[in-house]
Amino acid sequence: MMKQIFIFAPVYFFMNLKIKEDTIVALATPPGIGAISVIRLSGPDSFRIIDTIFSSNEKVGTSKGYSIKYGKILDDDNILDDVLVSIFRAPNSYTGEDSVEISTHGSPFVVQKTVELLVRYGARDAEPGEFTLRAFLSGKMDLSQAEAVADLIASENQ
Repeated sequence: MMKQIFIFAPVYFFMNLKIKEDTIVALATPPGIGAISVIRLSGPDSFRIIDTIFSSNEKVGTSKGYSIKYGKILDDDNILDDVLVSIFRAPNSYTGEDSVEISTHGSPFVVQKTVELLVRYGARDAEPGEFTLRAFLSGKMDLSQAEAVADLIASENQ
């Protein structure tokens, strides 16, 4: 039981209680080569940041929640990848914050470059367990549910 609490407590204290004041990014799928990778972005500037690098027929910031947009990730004027962006508006997201999930092709280069672009425009790399910590602090789950997420992620068998 203490193992899961240890996962969350250091993140909370090292962040100087600025949980809700910044936007975080991390790979939501296992790293490595695969067909698709999902990058999660959560926090108050999520929509502004994604709109900086995502080109589509509609800005994410003006799109409805629980919708998916097809478009391109751009590095300046160069197309990096064709992606799908899932939009989650606060408080109806995993973290309780404005969030997006970017489904890219699973190339480690594409994933790394996309995360670098998101950081360049204002996100910061999430600490391990920070999305679940934000969900817990937002009242989206209780401590036993947060611990269950940590156990599920760490599990190696049934």
